[in-house]
Amino acid sequence: MKKDKVLLLFPDGVGIRNYLYSNVFKNFHGDLILFHNFDSETIKAIEENTSINEDIVIPNYKESVKEKFLRELICLSRLYYNDSKVNNPTLLSNWNWNQNSFSKKIFYKIIEILAPYFKSYHRILKLEKKYQQAIRKNKFYKEVKDILEEVKPSVVFCSHQRALKAATIFSVAADLNIQTATVIYSWDNLPKARLALRADDYLVWSDYMKKELNLYYPEIKLEQIHITGTPQFECYSDSDNIIDKEVFYKKYNLDPNKKIICFSGDDTKTSPDDPSYLNDIAEEITKANLQNEYQILLRRCPVDLSGRFDELLNQYKDLIKEVAPLWYFTVSKEWNVVYPSVEDVKLLVSTAFYSDIVVNVGSTMGFDFAMFNKPCAFINYDQDNKTVNDWSVKTVYNYQHFKSMPDSDAVIWLNSKEETVSKITFQKKCSTSMLKWKDLVLEDYENSSEKVQNVIKESSKCTSVS
Repeated sequence: MKKDKVLLLFPDGVGIRNYLYSNVFKNFHGDLILFHNFDSETIKAIEENTSINEDIVIPNYKESVKEKFLRELICLSRLYYNDSKVNNPTLLSNWNWNQNSFSKKIFYKIIEILAPYFKSYHRILKLEKKYQQAIRKNKFYKEVKDILEEVKPSVVFCSHQRALKAATIFSVAADLNIQTATVIYSWDNLPKARLALRADDYLVWSDYMKKELNLYYPEIKLEQIHITGTPQFECYSDSDNIIDKEVFYKKYNLDPNKKIICFSGDDTKTSPDDPSYLNDIAEEITKANLQNEYQILLRRCPVDLSGRFDELLNQYKDLIKEVAPLWYFTVSKEWNVVYPSVEDVKLLVSTAFYSDIVVNVGSTMGFDFAMFNKPCAFINYDQDNKTVNDWSVKTVYNYQHFKSMPDSDAVIWLNSKEETVSKITFQKKCSTSMLKWKDLVLEDYENSSEKVQNVIKESSKCTSVS
């Protein structure tokens, strides 16, 4: 019997935790070939957790001007189209309207003038066809084709649907009759018009996401969309991922006699005023003389290397304790080579388990805490002195993925800094509405690894490459 040979396309590091640290490829009967741009240290960390038979470096890809123009025109045209489907202007905030250099301003201005004329769907599909033709003319296509013809994989599996390289790699696979499968990485990705590739199979978290994919990409057949959940949340079902309390509290200088308010930071673009919000919480806790009852655990966004919390940590060193994410960074510290360690999985699970509440600006961490029935508070006011003038929480909470919230009771809303003490020290469990929201978005996440593996196995049966 022929063994399955799966080419694991990992164009960046963010999918490592979900698909190489989980059980997706544990006890997999077949060969696993990693197709990547990671350094040797990253490969070593991966091989400690997943049995990789071979690793192949993705050739260098330089996007042509024509490819870039078509890709960006498709993106903005789709954003206009998506807005027309759901009537949500915040979708257009996913486009960068402010370019720095003169050449970029000219380039993107032409796209911005043309895009409204291409928002009808048949025109978008014509642009997609032209884009597919363009990427096949890049020398990268031939280099990838040589690799795939030699490897002869049963299926190409991609960890993230947005990567530019993946579009060409999947086109090569299609031309060689090799089956392809991709995950939709996160629940907020689909409205953003950044589905770079075209696959045979699409793996989504839930029926909610399946309907979204069908809404924004009606050319994709329903039988191509598979509800698998996401392995991202499986770790919460394993008690071995909870660090011993004494070890956890001692390592991070936490007081076992105080309750923990977890402040989970966003990246600097999503929430530029996070330090001010954290300062508000610290001020209000101190003003109410509750510093002997509560302590604040800061888990910054793993890719936030700005140091913007440093001054605050020094000012409130007895109240705020940083529990830094255990992520790896290469020397360049670029997004595509940033990835979590296995130890960070346990650190995140333990943070949610020992904390009493999580506070943030619209973060998915609310779902992480709901795994232990812990409440989540969303900060819902703007700072008087904003870091970015045109940024507002009002825009954030109008993003399309928040429309999935069953009702406003899913989270606690902090509408001003003065509400901090009364609201985040009151609710002890997450609301029924939050549990409904979690079930809607995540669905059957506990069996996700098995479901993902089953889709890959079924996909491999369809390949006819010789």
